[in-house]
Amino acid sequence: MRSMSGGGSRLGPASAAGVLLALVVAAWPCSVVAGDPESARSAKSWIGREAEFESFLKTAEPVALGELGTGVTNPFKAELAPGGPIPAFVWKPITPGFYGGFYESYKTEVAAYELDKLLRLGMVPVTVERRVDRATGAACMWVAQTQSFKELGGPPKPPAEQVERWNIQIIRAKMFDNLISNRDPNLGNWLVDPAWNVILIDHSRSFGGGKAMAHEMTRIDADLWARMRALDETSLSGSVGRWLNRKQIRSILKRRDRMEELILELVEGSGEHAVLIRYDEPVL
Repeated sequence: MRSMSGGGSRLGPASAAGVLLALVVAAWPCSVVAGDPESARSAKSWIGREAEFESFLKTAEPVALGELGTGVTNPFKAELAPGGPIPAFVWKPITPGFYGGFYESYKTEVAAYELDKLLRLGMVPVTVERRVDRATGAACMWVAQTQSFKELGGPPKPPAEQVERWNIQIIRAKMFDNLISNRDPNLGNWLVDPAWNVILIDHSRSFGGGKAMAHEMTRIDADLWARMRALDETSLSGSVGRWLNRKQIRSILKRRDRMEELILELVEGSGEHAVLIRYDEPVL
């Protein structure tokens, strides 16, 4: 991982923001990666096959549907017949509205996946809009062989050879949460697979208004930031316009501009080479 100059940015002052996860790896050990090679397979089976997985999720009929027993919106797990690319999906027929004091919608689940694709992030599993039992909602790919940070007692500690790759993923995940105004960035919604990939789930409370940041930022992925800076109302409307209204889309851009202000303060305080970094190989 090396630092990169960000040249030409127009940025401004920053304010303190809440911190969910320390950027540096935490001290908790975990047993995500087992000894045999098969156990270290990536759970990101959708990468490079997004269109295939989307088509399958839109049409595959559940063979069983049961409550997950978690969350205030009562999501379901839809089991699918063996042989397909996806064994199951989380079914979220969340009618837009307030639940437990928070505004939630199935539409923001789909929007988070579509924005992930636009940014070439590769952290949000395939999610589509579809109907099940005459209800419309979000079908979110079930990602097997993963554990949440909550289940592991906190952010897991990767082996030495994965530390740089792990840290850049945490940086990217924080940037994405900040951009979408994730109102529920808890440890249960950050997953890790046996190959030490970070996977992000549960975005029903995202894409609200305001410019508050979900996480404090201390380092920035230069390539992802360049793609975020390139966003405009036209590109966002083409990507997420079916699921977000104009106010929500413009709020994304306002938060992006706020991120720019905060990033300049970091650059001014520590220098570009300490703040703007690039991982030398693709994470995916």
